[in-house]
Order: sequence, then C-alpha cells, then structure tokens
Amino acid sequence: MKQTQPLIYAILIIIGIYIGSTSPNNYQYVVNPKLNNIIQIINHNYVDSIDKKVFENNTINSILKALDPHSAYIPLKDFKSVSEDMQGSFSGIGVEFNIIKDSIVVIAPISGGPSEKLGIRSGDRIISVEGKDVASVGIKNERVITLLRGKKGSVVNIKIKRRGQVKPIPFAIVRDDIPLYSIDAGIMLTDDIAYIKINRFSATTYEEMLKKTNALTKRGMQKLILDFRSNPGGYLHIANQICDEFLKAGELIVFTKGKNRVKQEVFATNKGSLENISVVVLINEGSASASEVVSGALQDNDRGIVIGRRSFGKGLVQEQISLNDGSVIRLSTQRYYTPSGRCIQKNYGENNKNYYLEQYTREDGEKSSPDSMIYTTKQGRIVYGGGGITPDIIIKIDTNVNYWQINDMLSKGWINNFCFETSEYLRTQNIKDYNHINIDNIYTDFLTYIKQTDNAFKLSLAKKELKYLKNLLLANISRNLWDNDIYYKVLSLEDEYIKMALKEINHSKEYLFKY
Repeated sequence: MKQTQPLIYAILIIIGIYIGSTSPNNYQYVVNPKLNNIIQIINHNYVDSIDKKVFENNTINSILKALDPHSAYIPLKDFKSVSEDMQGSFSGIGVEFNIIKDSIVVIAPISGGPSEKLGIRSGDRIISVEGKDVASVGIKNERVITLLRGKKGSVVNIKIKRRGQVKPIPFAIVRDDIPLYSIDAGIMLTDDIAYIKINRFSATTYEEMLKKTNALTKRGMQKLILDFRSNPGGYLHIANQICDEFLKAGELIVFTKGKNRVKQEVFATNKGSLENISVVVLINEGSASASEVVSGALQDNDRGIVIGRRSFGKGLVQEQISLNDGSVIRLSTQRYYTPSGRCIQKNYGENNKNYYLEQYTREDGEKSSPDSMIYTTKQGRIVYGGGGITPDIIIKIDTNVNYWQINDMLSKGWINNFCFETSEYLRTQNIKDYNHINIDNIYTDFLTYIKQTDNAFKLSLAKKELKYLKNLLLANISRNLWDNDIYYKVLSLEDEYIKMALKEINHSKEYLFKY
C-alpha cells in the first residue's frame, strides 16, 4: 500500500476524484486546479529549471504504471514509429543494413523497394548521404534510420562503395512505401512438412500468411510447423483471422471480458483454408499476447500440438485513446481467455520489474505454477492455467549448455563481421548452395579472425555449443549469400524445438485423440 500512495495522491491532484452518492461504483471526474498551482510553485521556487512537458508526461506514466504493466502513455514524438511497426510499412529507400567496421553495409535490398529497382546490391557500403560522409564517423543505427527514412516521393542522394569498383557510385533514390514483413520465413523442411516463422501480428500478417501457405501448398505442404517463439503479439483481430483458417465453423477462438466491457466471443467461420493441415505450434517465454491467443485456440480445440516452454502470459486487452495533443493512452480494458476458459494473463501484483523478470526464474518450462488451475480441451485433454500457455510437450532447459561466449561474440559484432567478409569472398567462388560450403574450414578461419581481433579472448566450447556455433556461422553466411529462407533452413538443422516438432507432427492426430 505504501508504494501506491504517491500515485493515489498524483491522481487526486490531476483529476480530483470524488465518489458519487448514488452508487459505490459511480466515480465522477472533475478538473482540479491544484496541478497547475503545484507546477507554478515548483517552476518559480525550485532550485533548478524544470520542463513542464516532461513533468506532465512523467506523472501520466506513473499513474498508468500503477494500474498494470501494459497500460502505457505514448507521446506524440514516439507514436509515429510505434504505429509504423504495426501498420506494416514506412517510407524510405528500402534496404536492410548493418554497421560493420564503422560502415553502413547493405545486407540486402528489400524486394520491390526503390533501392532494388536502382540496382543496389548486398555488400554495398553507403559512404555519404546528401554530400556528408557517413563512413568512419561512429554513426549509429538510429542516425542511419533518420537519414534514410523520409516522406514518400522525396529524394535522397547517396554514394555507394562497391567491391571491384574504384570510384564511388552515386544514386538519387526516390523514397517510397517500404513493407515491414512480419513473417521471417516460409519454407519446406521436408517433402510435405512446411515451416513458417511469424515475428509479430501486424496489419499485414494475415495476408502474408495466406501468400506463404498458398505457395507452400503448391510445393506439397500437408503439415505445418508454426513458430511463435519470441513473438510479442500485436493485433487481436489478425490472430483471430489466422485461427479461422485452421478451425472449423463454430469453434470458439477466444473470448474477452472486463469490468466495464461486455463479454465478447469470437468464433471460426466456414472459410478455413488450412482445416485439414496437421499443425505443431512452437512457443517460448517470449511468446505473448496474440501469439498466445493462437496457440491457446489451436490447443484447446485439439487442433494442434504446442511444443516449447510456457509462454509469457500477456493477456490484457489495450484500447487506444487519443489525447488532444496527438499523444495516446493505451489502457487495459479486458482480459483474454482461451476457449477452455483459461485466463492468459499471469499475475502481475505491484512490482512491474518482477513481472518482466519472472520468465527467467522458471524451471524446465514449468508445467504449472502454484496458482495454476486444471482445464480440459474440447476432447477432454488436460491443459493448465495460471497464466500463459503451457505446452503439450515441454522442451526442458539444458543446464549443461552455456552459450555466453557465443552471445558475447554476437554482441561485439564479431560473428556478423566475420560472416559478412567471408560471404564477400565466397561470392567470387560461385557457390551453388550451403551444402557446398565447408563449415570446418570456415570455423578454422573464424578462430584466426578471433585471435586477430582480440588475442586475449579464449574460446572454450563444449561439443553441443561448438555444433551450434558452426551452424550459426553457416546460417549467417547463407543469409548474406542468398536470403532469409535459407538462413532459417540452415538454423532448423540444429534447432531442438524443430527437431521435436518434426518427430511429433507425424503423430499429431494420434497424440490429440489418445486421451
């Protein structure tokens, strides 16, 4: 209670809450001049100058944080970038880039974008923008984005340094709408098993999904692995549309309810194009919100097996309320429930910090927690509540494996830099596919690169860690040489989640109905 008292006082100061006489739930809000008075007093008497806007924003944030971890205030200056991520597009030149050795390197031009149309290639280095040098000046990602993005139809002049070309190549690029894809990969793992990786549920995800599944069906897809690992969620209606493709007409997808909201149920229609496809869903501690809705709907309707670790447990519905200055409040108004009645939202108590750290304290993916409840699916299988989606098959944490050295090398950019330089060399060798790359030779070269980069760094890996690193190097090089699909194809070769999915998908119907 002590922690919430300052917040209560802040709320009283700002809006002056008083309780109506006719009903204990009839709260009325009146404007209270105290806040302005306090700001004036502070402004005239405080030891340092204050920013009134910052003061107000901090107060609003404090109020919303006291409610739950997901209610939030988004200032006008941040709203555009947040919206772009979910709308599925922005205006720019259309390149994927990375900063390598203090240079802006084009990883790949985005398909159909203005850069691709002008002939900009993977490996090109952007050395100037509008006549200003951007190489070897310590430029950061945020600055690159600011320089390259802009109003649709506007022109940005850049110069490219290309391998084999002596002089820089000038380009005048007309900015255009650039798609932000929410599906990282859609590939065939075997003759009849497909794999789709979805990174978020944006405005375009449903259309992207249908395009992928239509193409994969033509290639022989009869079974599908849906990967929602580390997918933070997004639009609920998009999640519902995807569920509808798998479920039969009349099957419940999700329902929501809140104190001041009528219970709303969403049912599948009769238009599903994937109703006869065997499905396995992959989730982990980072799978949240809309990804939990889809996982829960397929699990509770006995439509697919869920494999992995218990999902995050984000089951609060936010409604967006616009303020008069263009900023918005995203306020939690309802909770999500799976068809069996499980509330997806985990307990958040009073400490938001512990709420986000909770996922790192779990053991073995956790089949249940102390406050868990037992529910049953449509066919009578047991599933567990208590927050998040508990998988049917849990991938336990291997405590004997430690990837900290690999993660350290990733964070320092060593793996990325080495793979890029190696890819540049391999381009000259006309390699047909990743099977023709000698990964043992590549790893030997990598050890030399590490020694030259930091002679004090001593790489010490167990057998499983070494196997993972070699596969990671091969995957990154393959992505540079070809595309994201190849990257995920190579990663799948040593992915324990996918290995388990490939093993279980052939028995999915047997598994679902043996109970």
